[in-house]
Amino acid sequence: MKKILTILSISLLIISCGQDKTASVEQIIEEANLEALRTKRTEIVTQQQVIADQLKQLDEAIASLDTIKKLPLVTTITAKDTLFNHYLELQGNVETKQNIVLYPEMGGILTKIYVKEGQKVSKGQLLARIDDGGLSQQLSQVEVQAQLAKTTFDRQKRLWEQKIGSEIQFLEAKTNFEAQQNAVNQIKRQLAKTTVNAPFSGVIDDVITEQGSVVSPGQNAIIRIVNLDNMYIETEVPERYIPNVTIGKKVEVYFPVLGKTINTKIRQVGNYINPNNRSFAVEVGIPSNGGTVKPNLTAKVKINDYTNEKAILIPQSILSENAEGDQYTYVTSGKDAQNIALAKRVIVKTGKTQGDLIEIIEGINNGDAIINEGARSVKDGQKVKILN
Repeated sequence: MKKILTILSISLLIISCGQDKTASVEQIIEEANLEALRTKRTEIVTQQQVIADQLKQLDEAIASLDTIKKLPLVTTITAKDTLFNHYLELQGNVETKQNIVLYPEMGGILTKIYVKEGQKVSKGQLLARIDDGGLSQQLSQVEVQAQLAKTTFDRQKRLWEQKIGSEIQFLEAKTNFEAQQNAVNQIKRQLAKTTVNAPFSGVIDDVITEQGSVVSPGQNAIIRIVNLDNMYIETEVPERYIPNVTIGKKVEVYFPVLGKTINTKIRQVGNYINPNNRSFAVEVGIPSNGGTVKPNLTAKVKINDYTNEKAILIPQSILSENAEGDQYTYVTSGKDAQNIALAKRVIVKTGKTQGDLIEIIEGINNGDAIINEGARSVKDGQKVKILN
């Protein structure tokens, strides 16, 4: 302190000796004397240099006595064991195995449509009918002939059982009856093709062909029927996730168009690896949704492929990497009453990431104080000032 006072006294003496108290800068400028102006400028520059040197000496003295001022300022976060669920994020589409278009099995005029769009139908319900082209009349005639053949066969059978008549007569009657019965069944099968029935319970999504149109087998679509009670999401998962993506895994599904999120599970995992993209198919069930979710709707799928019940998570931004490729961060220890602590660099082993956080597998323990803000400005073994 005595040295500082001596320096101040000398500087004040120099400044007072160099000043011209009788002439200010404004007065000299008004005199317009070039030599006087130059002399005054030189005087002021000399004073400025002296003051700068003195300020430097003062700063050095203060710095040597104030050890806290030059400490790096940091904030810390406390490492805590927490439940960590890692999610594999994919894109999928809503599918349903009960979404089909019905085609006629027989050509002809579409004589009647019994349903309309949006109508709920049951499995086996009659939806439409096609003109049978006279098959009904043929069936009536064949049924009469079949009835006569049956009567003849029954009588011939009774006679044959009584040993009356010849065996050939009995066999002819039997053959004729069976032939007539087969003819009846064949026409009935043909007539069944003139009706369009619901293959499952669902909703009529679209009546494609108008009543009265001429339709051909397998060419003219008539009705689309959809069942929204058994939908699922299909997505492709890279093959490296085979050990972690299994039936029953929890899944979070988000529908961007609806702004809706549902929680569900994997209900089926494919056993075939697509050689084109090295992935396998996964089906995710959709709970009953009241009809808001539609087939072919895009969904963002998050599959829980990893869980750690006691994970330590830290921001990725505080991790650094050395020349050997090791990742490290800083922890503090020995914090005193003035929040001054020692920074220590620790090499860490990392796991999975989720958003801005990364899992620490080795290197940091529960309760460690990790340097957060200011981590890039500290060195190993350096004292730091903790602001929090």
